[in-house]
Amino acid sequence: MALIFGRREFLKVVGAGVVGLSIGGAGEAFGKAMKSERPNFLFILADDCTYRDIGCYGGQGYTPNIDRLAGEGMRFSHSFGAAPMCSPARHNIYTGLYPVKSGAYPNHAYAKAGTKSIVHYLKPLGYRVGLSGKRHIATKEVFPFEYLAGNKNPDMKAVDGFVAGAKAEGKPFCLFACSNEPHTPWNKGDVSRYKADKLKLPPYLVDTAETREGYAKYLAEITYLDGQVGELLGVLDKHGFKENTLVIFTSEQGCSLPFGKWTCYDTGLQNAFVARWPGRIKADSVSGAMIEYVDVVSTFVEAAGGKPDAVLDGASYLGVLLGKKDEHKEYVYGLMTTRGIINGSDHYGIRQVRSRRFKYIVNLTPDVKFQNIVMKEGIYASWRKKAENDSEAADKIERYENRPGEELYDVVKDPYEWDNLAEKPKFAKVKKELRGKLFAWMAEQGDAGQATEMEALEHQERYLKKRTGKGL
Repeated sequence: MALIFGRREFLKVVGAGVVGLSIGGAGEAFGKAMKSERPNFLFILADDCTYRDIGCYGGQGYTPNIDRLAGEGMRFSHSFGAAPMCSPARHNIYTGLYPVKSGAYPNHAYAKAGTKSIVHYLKPLGYRVGLSGKRHIATKEVFPFEYLAGNKNPDMKAVDGFVAGAKAEGKPFCLFACSNEPHTPWNKGDVSRYKADKLKLPPYLVDTAETREGYAKYLAEITYLDGQVGELLGVLDKHGFKENTLVIFTSEQGCSLPFGKWTCYDTGLQNAFVARWPGRIKADSVSGAMIEYVDVVSTFVEAAGGKPDAVLDGASYLGVLLGKKDEHKEYVYGLMTTRGIINGSDHYGIRQVRSRRFKYIVNLTPDVKFQNIVMKEGIYASWRKKAENDSEAADKIERYENRPGEELYDVVKDPYEWDNLAEKPKFAKVKKELRGKLFAWMAEQGDAGQATEMEALEHQERYLKKRTGKGL
């Protein structure tokens, strides 16, 4: 079926569901206690890194610094972004809003005028708020960071100067150190560490020599990223800030191999999320609480002694970090649009909701072929060649390019989301419940499904530049 909604019709159908919408959250229990301590924040963001490939998540990537960070802090097993590509994911983190509400839901997006970001919330609390490395956000009015040197990767000299400057001023800081790794091209790191023919490939990939060689290069770049993490932690140690700094490492969306980035499967939306705060976060702990990128702003504001703004979609999970709570949210949400991405389908909208056990996905126009830039590259070409004489390879290509209108997965029993339960009568009640949750969330966000998809180009930077004649 083709789930194509007009804006007015969509909101009329699901608007009634908004009343019961609840995304959970924590209160202000620790705000006053934090005012006198005002921790620093170091948020380290990877780029296109599948969480399962990191060492402390059971992956084959050699990541001693990230693993050490996890050993000194808390590793989250259920952390999710709201969009599986760079620009909307970063807007999601920095604004505390879901992508459609902020306007930044396609790639290469800009946030709506008047949107506030974490800079607007922390600066009044006395913080210096900086960013070094990859940006992929707009506009500067929405994101008035102290932009440090560093084009696609953090500049360690600039980071050191920023931390030293905050120390000299006696001001707390919040620094976003944004890597470009392991985004393609995979050309950094020591690939000799990884023997392509010995690697264990994820079951959703087609096993070809090209896949293995690419996977080895990708893992090498994860190790290169891990080196950056080590350097950033070294800056904190150098200036004596280890004890009073909440450090977050997170992996962004999955890598660009099929079934990861650009999809709403867990491989695309779930992320590694490690938090260290000596003396406050229990060392070598694991939390199963379901958290989202949209919660970061609220959490940082509360940890800094402030009160999260009511406009925020996210909810603080400070209580989880401090060991006061075990749970945070019952449901997490996500979306994807191919409109405006390189070699993307003209429009292919995806929406999803996930509980702890089940995930429900709507493909708004299943009659359209799903496509993106990975299909133009050598690895996928090797898949097509193998599929000529291999039914398993052919099945994986078919699954990636052509999808039904609805998908439902038991993500506990089927973590790679391969057995679609959407048409099985046994799961009709589960599907109905999740479908209602998803449509209620979409209505609350002003997301009219296909009508919103077709407006995506108007939310890209190039549209704004063309309309205003100004750079961003």
